[in-house]
Amino acid sequence: MTADPTTDSSLPIRLLHDRVLVRLEGAEGERRSTAGIVIPATAAMGRRLAWATAVGVGPHVRSIVTGDRVLFDPEDRSEVELHGREYVLLRERDVHAVAAQRVENDGTGLYL
Repeated sequence: MTADPTTDSSLPIRLLHDRVLVRLEGAEGERRSTAGIVIPATAAMGRRLAWATAVGVGPHVRSIVTGDRVLFDPEDRSEVELHGREYVLLRERDVHAVAAQRVENDGTGLYL
């Protein structure tokens, strides 16, 4: 059976160890402020974290499942292209937060 290159769930790879493969949300170019002002990609800003969607996880990942939104530092990333789409490969310890329906509000999380 061949993999369908248009869906993330059929990526032809198996992640190892504590690796997480994510797809970035939105464009990395210019952004808009809450007031609607366009901020060009070349504007100097402080260190900014980015949200992405997990599309694959390795067997030793404990806190993230496929489909979770994760917060990470875009400066510390490894990029890979699969079937013409760009993805980012992270280690679980490089993820700062997880946003998912299954996350409990009263828990402190795995890492403090």
